[in-house]
Amino acid sequence: MNKKQLQSEQTRKRVADAARQLFVQKGYKATSIEDITDATGSSKGNIYYHFKSKEGLFIYLLDEWDRDWIAKWQEKEHHYTSAAEKMYGFAEQMVREDLNHPLTKAVDEFFVGDDKTSDIEERLAEMVANHISFNRSLIQQGIDSGEFKPGDAEGLAYVLEALVIGLSQVSRRASLQQALDTYRLAIDVFLHGIAT
Repeated sequence: MNKKQLQSEQTRKRVADAARQLFVQKGYKATSIEDITDATGSSKGNIYYHFKSKEGLFIYLLDEWDRDWIAKWQEKEHHYTSAAEKMYGFAEQMVREDLNHPLTKAVDEFFVGDDKTSDIEERLAEMVANHISFNRSLIQQGIDSGEFKPGDAEGLAYVLEALVIGLSQVSRRASLQQALDTYRLAIDVFLHGIAT
């Protein structure tokens, strides 16, 4: 990496770090580009050069969060000996990493807003597709190992994603233990169903 690229990456990181703190403190909607320029000493042009928009900057932070989540998952995945254990581990990580993440409130605000550009909508669709792919892979491992009955791994991946999204919404005010218990029950229901 040459000096110019290094400086550009340092600026990008400095802006992202400052914006993250502002989004955590003020929320997504209440944080303006002016707030970010004031906090970083960067010009609007510099921020737009690196991120294109406030939305683009927020997506960058979401990408960081996703990469961090995957890295943490990869560190512990090998400790689980079965696909079912991985499902419970996945649910626990969702509770511990996502419900308490500093950006959770800002993410809720961001997803509720209607003013997203088409490139941001595309990027959000890619993120969801990555989550579905992760879910499908986890389910397919269980099918391939014979732990789970043969079925539509793709369809089940969507059901699992919807389950997790719903759980995250209703578990926000729960205690950590209540959220862990609820997610564990949800995985029980997902894996075993409720029919006798």
